[in-house]
Amino acid sequence: GEPLNLTAGFFFWMKMLSVGSVDLHANFNCLYCNATTDEIGTCWPRSSSGRMVERPCPEYINGVKYNTTRSAYRECMDNGTWALKSNYSNCEPILEEKRKYPTHYKIALIINYLGHCISVGALVVAFILFLCLRSIRCLRNIIHWNLITTFILRNVMWFLLQLIDHNIHESNEPWCRLITTIYNYFVVTNFFWMFVEGCYLHTAIVMTYSTDKLRKWVFLFIGWCIPCPIIVAWAIGKLYYENEQCWFGKEPGKYMDYIYQGPVILVLLINFVFLFNIVRILMTKLRASTTSETIQYRKAVKATLVLLPLLGITYMLFFVNPGEDDISQIVFIYFNSFLQSFQGFFVSVFYCFLNGEVRSAVRKRWHRWQDNHALRVRVARAMSIPTSPTRISFHSIKQTTAV
Repeated sequence: GEPLNLTAGFFFWMKMLSVGSVDLHANFNCLYCNATTDEIGTCWPRSSSGRMVERPCPEYINGVKYNTTRSAYRECMDNGTWALKSNYSNCEPILEEKRKYPTHYKIALIINYLGHCISVGALVVAFILFLCLRSIRCLRNIIHWNLITTFILRNVMWFLLQLIDHNIHESNEPWCRLITTIYNYFVVTNFFWMFVEGCYLHTAIVMTYSTDKLRKWVFLFIGWCIPCPIIVAWAIGKLYYENEQCWFGKEPGKYMDYIYQGPVILVLLINFVFLFNIVRILMTKLRASTTSETIQYRKAVKATLVLLPLLGITYMLFFVNPGEDDISQIVFIYFNSFLQSFQGFFVSVFYCFLNGEVRSAVRKRWHRWQDNHALRVRVARAMSIPTSPTRISFHSIKQTTAV
């Protein structure tokens, strides 16, 4: 039994020596870096000396959104102090493409402002024409008038959105969210009034339904009222699930915007079906007809054929990824800016300035004004003849001589 005891004693002392060496190593390596926050705002936890500490990249650096799946690094040095600077070289900005083409984005912003200004000017003129020309106030032109009104309100709200700076955008102010909500409401009404345009033409041409029996309040309800519950549902979804950044824009993985974008896409698809049927009828039954009403229908169909793809293309561009190629990115920037900003101008041109009824009414109003102006001039000249200064003085002298 004694050799066994010697063996057990040997292993006992060897274990004690190994524990002692660990304790000595721990005492030697007792330095550590305290928890701290760097100049960017990243929190670095308490760490033992001689370690490279890893933390996720912050969501924002100097107002620019970064990819949080990457990592930043900072060294806890052997003397128990943090390195002076953190290493953010691996952090990647999400909006890097905007920095890649700063000149092109500045030019695109100028195009946006210029296009919206021109659009607002043309739309206001068209609105005044429809307001003043009562002789052409039929249901078809009332629909044009309401579509133009939605574009005016949408463009005004776009200018208000441009006044929101980055700090307000990040603080998610209630009034900022309200502006975004109203803007999106007018975006939806744009497309629902385009749907009303297609629905009216489809009813009148394809279904050969008398337009006198169509009720104006039905179209007003479709254009102005149906978008309301859609936007209310979207706002509730944003409030509870994506309540950030003034509810403007759609980040990857966020789907609340589809609450209003889905109905818009559906309306566009229905309108394209309407137009297909309308063109089919025009190509067969109405080609030989020369009545004034048929001619007006044909012009309205041509305008809708131009405008509906235009509005649809500009909307669908939001879902298109132009890719990594430089040329495709630049083309996308300019093409999208031009179409988005000049939409209102095209609508006012095709539905008002090129509208035969509007032009005829304007000519009549102009000729009537010219005739009235010429008549007033002739009357004023005729009235001024007996009361001219020379005749008054001669008549007065004659009376004085008689006395």
